[in-house]
Amino acid sequence: MKKNASRTLVSIICFILAFTLLVGCSSNNGGTKPQSSGTDSGSGEPVKIVYLTPGDSAAKPIQPGDRIIAEINKRLGIELEIKFVPEGGFEKINVAMATGDFPDVVTAQYPSSSLSQWIEEGLLVPLNDYLPDMPTVREKLEDKFSWTAVDGKYYGYPFIEEKSNATMTYRADWLEELNIAPPKTLDEFYEALKAVATKDPDKNGVNDTYGLTGAKENGFNSSFNFIFYAYGLPYGDWILDDNGKVAPVFEHPAFKQGVEYIHKLWEEKLIDPEFLLNDTQKREQKLFQSKAGFMIAPLFRHVNRLEKSLQELTPTGKLGFIDPPAGPEGTHGVVGDKKGGLFTAVTTKAKDPKKAAQFIEFMLSPEGRELLELGFEGIHYTKDGDKINYNEEERAKDNFASNGWAHPLAWGNVVWPVTRNYLPQTEPQADRAKQSVEIATSNLVPNLVNTTTPEEIEMGGVFGAGILSELANQYYLDMIAGKVDIDKGLAELSKKWREQGGDKVLAAVNAAYEAQQK
Repeated sequence: MKKNASRTLVSIICFILAFTLLVGCSSNNGGTKPQSSGTDSGSGEPVKIVYLTPGDSAAKPIQPGDRIIAEINKRLGIELEIKFVPEGGFEKINVAMATGDFPDVVTAQYPSSSLSQWIEEGLLVPLNDYLPDMPTVREKLEDKFSWTAVDGKYYGYPFIEEKSNATMTYRADWLEELNIAPPKTLDEFYEALKAVATKDPDKNGVNDTYGLTGAKENGFNSSFNFIFYAYGLPYGDWILDDNGKVAPVFEHPAFKQGVEYIHKLWEEKLIDPEFLLNDTQKREQKLFQSKAGFMIAPLFRHVNRLEKSLQELTPTGKLGFIDPPAGPEGTHGVVGDKKGGLFTAVTTKAKDPKKAAQFIEFMLSPEGRELLELGFEGIHYTKDGDKINYNEEERAKDNFASNGWAHPLAWGNVVWPVTRNYLPQTEPQADRAKQSVEIATSNLVPNLVNTTTPEEIEMGGVFGAGILSELANQYYLDMIAGKVDIDKGLAELSKKWREQGGDKVLAAVNAAYEAQQK
């Protein structure tokens, strides 16, 4: 009896082992369920990752059953839940973090006081230990953004746009009508503005056109900064004074020359007097509604949209874009290089930080970009040689934007289309759009100091937002409009700017600059 019982027990154990192996093999058959690696329990269950991000305002909402999300889950062994806030809605993200209801992965504004506070309070996980599994992120950090480390630790991936799409945009049909070549110098630019403002280029018999328009902005108004760069302003953020110390840009001779030039345009009514009331949309409307001839504006995928809007009102209208005018020494530029953007990080709430870090890597990696921009070959698109045929019906099922544009998760977290020079093959005037980026990027002005100090975040500087920027902005506008004498205004601005916190900011920026030189 004991011998039979032993045989029976052995048979039961063998059956259980065989059944377990069978179930284990079938559960991973065809990759339909993730591997158990990367889970806390080793149970084989996917790791839940909640991702909070501003996303892209042009994207569709992600609906249940999205096959792209399912594929990401499958490849990474995760269960991804995405929570979008409106583009630029960082306050909602800040509130979520402040209340303790924060996600596993978050995209924040960089730099910002909130982000600095999260790092100080230990709410973000340093990525250093996970960089061996993040080759794309690691290469970017080491090659471009090593200066974003805090005490040697990378607390997230900083997406800072390396290209520009802002350039001089103009009514090419008007210049042809007036028999004027696109201006290459400040002198030629002045003559072109004067002709646009006085020679009735729209042929409506009314003196209602202006040469140059702009838009309101936070803090210091930079619509006309290309004029300062033409006069030789060397950096997009600060300057060095005669003693080699960091100083505000309004203390450079090019700033005074630029203000004098702009004041002349204002006095002669060559500038749209409502430019401070314009947002981006109104500024564009001034061009295609035949109210202004020139403006600095973002182009790239907007080239065709703007020209199409122009031609709806003026069928013969033509949109042009060129390098900004050069000054006496041949210098030119449009905007300063960027120091800020987005910051995607892993929080301490993540049960599996390694998996969360791999998710950030996937969004930036070549295979991740291909999936998010195109989808599955044979389902979302097919190829005929180099030509891509978009299956819009299938793409719509997975929330891709129309006309060959991408999945909702593609943009607004670790990259934007202009960074990758990405346009679908359906994009009209794609060659001109890409050309506009080449021109704009060639006119980026370098910064003197890589980082933005906490003091700048708190009080501002010259450009951007903050009480110091607002002070500089007000003096700048008053000098342009002739309300304040330029020499007197610059002297007062230097004194008041320093008294109201500028000295504190300069001390911090000088320390950052000195550290950068080591």
